[in-house]
Parts: sequence; structure tokens; C-alpha cells
Amino acid sequence: MRTLVLNAGYEPLAVVSFKRALVLVLNQKATILAGIDNAVVRSASQEFDLPSVILLSRYVRIPNARRVPVSRRGVLRRDSSRCGYCLGPANTIDHIMPKSRGGKDTWENLVACCLKCNNSKGDRTPAEIGWELKLMPKMPTGMAWNVRGADKTQPEWTEFLAFQKRAA
Repeated sequence: MRTLVLNAGYEPLAVVSFKRALVLVLNQKATILAGIDNAVVRSASQEFDLPSVILLSRYVRIPNARRVPVSRRGVLRRDSSRCGYCLGPANTIDHIMPKSRGGKDTWENLVACCLKCNNSKGDRTPAEIGWELKLMPKMPTGMAWNVRGADKTQPEWTEFLAFQKRAA
């Protein structure tokens, strides 16, 4: 089972195993906000509710921690594995401004691409060959991108994620 971890401001931070969540609760570093109905964890002498959402007692926020790191898998996921040029199935990524011309590995300069379009484009920009991007590349946003493991939410998390959206 997975547990959603919130900081003191009710912002989602991570998704951890229920074991890690229980350790945080037992060490008084977190409190259980929601559990899974009728689910318990037993030790030799105690019984605990299985946590679904925990709230950390203290958390120091790290500046710029919300920047999503660029990765090949992330670009393909952001673009739904669709080619940015022909909207066909994509299995590679392409630099809009080629690296040989100073293009960087950024969300705004990378797009998912099919092998045919990638080979046809080569070391040129889309404007040089008269192509238009069908998808506008940008850094993805949302909890599923900022919180590791939050791409599959659980029903118990709904009210806490809705609260976080209202605060944003």
C-alpha cells in the first residue's frame, strides 16, 4: 500500500510505502490524517491503522524543488508518445533547435518524435524544412509530475488533493 505525505502547509511531497509512513508516525514526525477503512497493521503488542495520508510535523521547503527534471521518458509521457510533427506514434525524442547549433536539453526544446520524422529532420530546425510543431512543448505541471509516485492516486487522497488545488 502507498501513503501520501503532506508537509505542514498540506502540500503533497511524496508517496511512500505504508512501512515508511508508520515509522514517521511512530517517531512522532508525522500524524495520520486518513487511513484505509478496516485495514490495520499488527505488531506483537500493538495494532495500528493502515495510513493512507500522513502530515509531517515539520518540513523545511527546498527552493526550486518544484522544477521537474528533464528525461527522455518524461518527454514521451508529456507528449503522450505522439510525434510533435505528424502526431503519429513516437518512440524517440528530438531537439527542436539541434544540439549542434546550441540547443539545450530543456522541456521547451525537446519533443517526442517518430523515427521517420526524426531522420527526415536531421540537423535542421522545423522552420528550415517548412514543418510546424503540432504540440507546443513546455515543462509539465501538476502533482503527478512534482510528487514522485503520485501518478496513480488513491480514493482516500481526493479530499487532500482538492484542498491543495484550492490553495494554489
